[in-house]
Amino acid sequence: MRFYDWRLKDEAFMAEALGLAARACGHVSPNPMVGAVLTKGGRIVSRGWHRRFGGPHAEVEAIHAAGRRAQGTTLYVTMEPCCFHGKTPACTNAVQSAGIERVVAATLDPNPRVNGRGMRQLRDCGIKTSVGLLGKEARRLNEAYFTSLRKRRPFVILKVAATLDGMIADSKGRSKWITGPQARVVGHGLRLCADAIVVGVKTVIADDPLLTCRVKPSKQLVRVILDSDLATPPGCRLLKEPGPVLVFTASSNAARVERLWARGVEVLRVGREKSGLLKWADVMAALHRRQLQTVLIEGGTTVASSALEAGIVDKVYVFQSPKILGPGKSFSFGLAARGLGQAIELKSVEHRCIGPDFLTEGYVHRAH
Repeated sequence: MRFYDWRLKDEAFMAEALGLAARACGHVSPNPMVGAVLTKGGRIVSRGWHRRFGGPHAEVEAIHAAGRRAQGTTLYVTMEPCCFHGKTPACTNAVQSAGIERVVAATLDPNPRVNGRGMRQLRDCGIKTSVGLLGKEARRLNEAYFTSLRKRRPFVILKVAATLDGMIADSKGRSKWITGPQARVVGHGLRLCADAIVVGVKTVIADDPLLTCRVKPSKQLVRVILDSDLATPPGCRLLKEPGPVLVFTASSNAARVERLWARGVEVLRVGREKSGLLKWADVMAALHRRQLQTVLIEGGTTVASSALEAGIVDKVYVFQSPKILGPGKSFSFGLAARGLGQAIELKSVEHRCIGPDFLTEGYVHRAH
């Protein structure tokens, strides 16, 4: 008699589904990334994942791939099946029609239209259900989706490339290149899973960046410029590149607004802080209304430090080069002075070497 540790089998199948879900990073927002695996007798029958926004959901892909073999199977899915007709029909109906006997979901869907109703609907029609297997991993995979629905704001990532002494540019503002090519490739990979990338107007003027996704050039990020006084040069490279550009400003200079609108740029007025900087709360609210769930900040000193000071940053990636620059531009320059007891701390921290450089990533700890 062959012995199976079904708990290990369950985890292996769900881990497979999570790996499938991750393939959709950057392609399905504002939907979640979802993967699905159908099994029978301890073997995988078929696989599926939600590949693009508006396309078939993971469960439907797996069911179609299985065909008649879906009858009597167990479905492992990284998020509970939806139970309403949106851009596609309800997945709960497809699961029931396929004759699936058991559904194992990693996590419930926080969408108020679902949020447990999908699993309850399946149970009501006689399908065995369970929730929570690798749930922590599933929620982390879709942390932007959960943040958007539960906190009604984007999930904000701050990316910084700095020297050992914390400088992101020299005293003249030059930052090319602090880190090596391997670290830059990893840094550009963060753009693949983002919906929008944010910089300040000083970065636009100094570096004239494209702000495109080099890892996948066909992906169009919403490129966001924070520009209090509408100093964005109409001839800068990013305005010549296809794709949406959004400029936030506090200026009411009609001529400058019209000049940017003529280049296809959307200009939005937001409030100013007493410091003269734009109000991050207004910027975040506007991005949330546009269903932009993952926002990547790649700005300079002012943008990085003001975002940290405003408490809007959820996760930080600091790429650190083995260089000591001396007095230059520090990404924490605009932060208020803090004692050690009030320092901004990261949790769930991970470290890794990338060539000669060092990456620290972690979540900003918010005391309650």
